Amino acid sequence: MPKDRTQFPPLASPLGVPIADSHTHLDSIAPYVERVGGVPPQVSSLLASAFAVGVDRLVQCGCDLPAARWTDEVLRSQTVSSEQAALLGAIAIHPNEAVLHAGVREIAADGLAPNPQPWHEIPLDQAITEIANLAAGNPRIRSIGETGMDLFRAGPNGEKAQRESFRAHIALAKELNLALQIHDRDAHEQVIEVLLKDGAPERTVFHCFSGNAQMAEFCAAQGWYLSFAGPVTYKANEELRAALRVTPLELLLVETDAPYLTPHPYRGQPNAPAAANYTVRAIAEYRFASLDSVCRALSANSETVFGPF
Repeated sequence: MPKDRTQFPPLASPLGVPIADSHTHLDSIAPYVERVGGVPPQVSSLLASAFAVGVDRLVQCGCDLPAARWTDEVLRSQTVSSEQAALLGAIAIHPNEAVLHAGVREIAADGLAPNPQPWHEIPLDQAITEIANLAAGNPRIRSIGETGMDLFRAGPNGEKAQRESFRAHIALAKELNLALQIHDRDAHEQVIEVLLKDGAPERTVFHCFSGNAQMAEFCAAQGWYLSFAGPVTYKANEELRAALRVTPLELLLVETDAPYLTPHPYRGQPNAPAAANYTVRAIAEYRFASLDSVCRALSANSETVFGPF
C-alpha cells in the first residue's frame, strides 16, 4: 500500500525502559502536517502519544526568534501530567537564520535565494541577546541550540555570519552553564575548528550526527555527545551506522528532529516524538545490544546533559 504522507507513523509497542527525545520541534509539527494536507495535532496529543510508547521526556528546540519565544511560553504554561511526556527546552538562532539576521542576501551554496521574514529585520547581535535573555530567565531552558554551521545553505558571506553567530552561542552556553546543541551540515571541519579554538562547553551535543566513524571517534575523545536521528535507519547510510557503532554508549543520545527525518520504513511521512521508539530499536540492533541496556544508557545520558526533567 502507498504511504499516507499526511499521517504519523503508527505507535510502536511501548519501550520497557523509557527514553528521552533529545531534540524535537513541536512548534513546527502542526504547520508541517497542515502543509501536506493532514489534520494538525495539538501539542498535548503529541506529548501523550510519546508517553504511551515510552518516550517520556522531550527537549523542544526553538531555533528562530518566533520559535524561541514559543518555546519559552509553552515551557511556562505546561503542566507536567502523569500521562504526558515531560518537556525541557533549547533555544538559539539557527545558522541559516543567522545569515538572514546578518543581512546577507547572496545566493546560497544550494542555489536558493534568501527568504527574509519580518523578524529578520532584528540585527544578529540583538537576536542573540534576546536568546540570552530568554534562556537566563527560564529554568526549564537547558540548552543553547541548535547553533553551528550549514555550508549547504550558505555562501562565503553567509559562512562568515554563521561563524560569528556560532561563537556567540558557544560563549552564551558557557556563561549560563547550559548544554550546546550543534547543527552541522557540510561543515564538519569548520565546526570542529571553532569548538577547539573557542573551547566547547562541558556538555556539547552534535544534533543529528552526520559524520563518519573517524569523526565520531574524534568527537568522543573530546567528550562530546553524539545524537542519532532517523537517517541512521536509511538503507544508504552504512557509514553513519559505522559511526554509531564506535560511539561510546555513555556519549550516545537519540532524537527525532520532528517533524523531519522520519525513521525507516516511514520516511516521507511526518515525524513525531513517539517515533523515537523506532529509532532506538534500530540503534540497539545496529550495536548488537539489548534494547533495555541501550534505553537505560540513553535515559541516563539525557539527564546528564539536560538535567532533571
